[in-house]
Amino acid sequence: MHALKNALVSCWHRADATLLALGAAGLLAACGQSAAPPAAGAAPPPAQVGVVTVARSTVGLQTELPGRTEASRVAQVRARVAGILERQLFREGSEVRANQALFQIDAAALKATLASAQAGLARAEANLTSAQAQAERYKPLAAAHAISEQDLITAVAAQKLAEADVAAAKASIQSAQINVGYATVTTPISGRIGRALVTEGALVGQGEATQLALVQQINPMYINFTQPVADVLRLRAAIAAGTLKSAGGPEEAQVRIVLDDGSVYPLPGKLLFSDLSVDPTSGQITLRAEVPNPKGVLLPGMYVRAQLQQAAVAGAMLLPQQAVQRSPQGDSVKVVGADGMVETRPVKIGAGKDGQWVVLSGLKDGEQVVVDGFQKMQGKAPVKPVPWMPAPAASAPAASAAPAVAASAAAKS
Repeated sequence: MHALKNALVSCWHRADATLLALGAAGLLAACGQSAAPPAAGAAPPPAQVGVVTVARSTVGLQTELPGRTEASRVAQVRARVAGILERQLFREGSEVRANQALFQIDAAALKATLASAQAGLARAEANLTSAQAQAERYKPLAAAHAISEQDLITAVAAQKLAEADVAAAKASIQSAQINVGYATVTTPISGRIGRALVTEGALVGQGEATQLALVQQINPMYINFTQPVADVLRLRAAIAAGTLKSAGGPEEAQVRIVLDDGSVYPLPGKLLFSDLSVDPTSGQITLRAEVPNPKGVLLPGMYVRAQLQQAAVAGAMLLPQQAVQRSPQGDSVKVVGADGMVETRPVKIGAGKDGQWVVLSGLKDGEQVVVDGFQKMQGKAPVKPVPWMPAPAASAPAASAAPAVAASAAAKS
């Protein structure tokens, strides 16, 4: 009986302790709720936007024009004497040096002609010796009136005819030697040679100078591109009015080449000249640039685009293209004021350059223009400007993803 009483007392004490703990917890919760009531009227923190600080500078205006590449020197290797082609002395598509032998033509007939000319010279020299001796013998006889004056004149004329025959024979020998030399066909310039246009055993040079191959010098390479004459006139008028200033003469104008796949050729070129006449059928002016091509990346006939700086504008600003809102009503940007409020500002946009717009007017030095975070701006609420950083290159995500792929592969294994 005593034990049962003690058990009941113990259970009662534990129940009181549990009720006391529950009551204390409820009291603390009630106190916490009354201590931190929800702030229904508090304003959210300012939205964070990326901005760039603009500054005036002299900005070069680039013009991108279509063009074609052309070898700086081209030589058509032709057969200059008639004969059967015996040998090809080069490898197609290789580099050749000036005066290098490319083809060998059968020179047997040419050498026979040379030998005949040499024999003719010997005969003419023999006749000259006889004519000279007779003229020398007739001179004292004519002085002594042993022969007539006409006989002396005839002897002197025969000597002169013999001298002329010797000169003609020497010229024939020289011509025959030149033809024998032409039997070995050489290249007049250094460059890259293409495929052979004839094969061994072909008769070449019969009636016309047969073309055998083509040698092209591709370092440096010429770029021929065209520009509408209307654009040239507008550019000159803007320079004359002072709106733009000239980028310099041809020797100062640099040209960048954009290849057909969109990549930029690493070596800059220089503008050589602008044509003085306009093509009447297209209304275009032809310009030529010279570009180094030491590795042979550029090939003749390639389609390229030439980026040419023909003028510069003073007091302009550069903005990332995503910072400018373009519409039929005009161009505008978002400017963050000193109080953090955003203002829409109309601007005047010129040409594009390297993914940026050239701003001609509408902004002041030191102003902050919003580039990123437009979706965070709400009405007339202030914003928090932070310096904008361009997005990393596309290769960066791939590089960062590589460890994750390796980890996944390791987990599967």
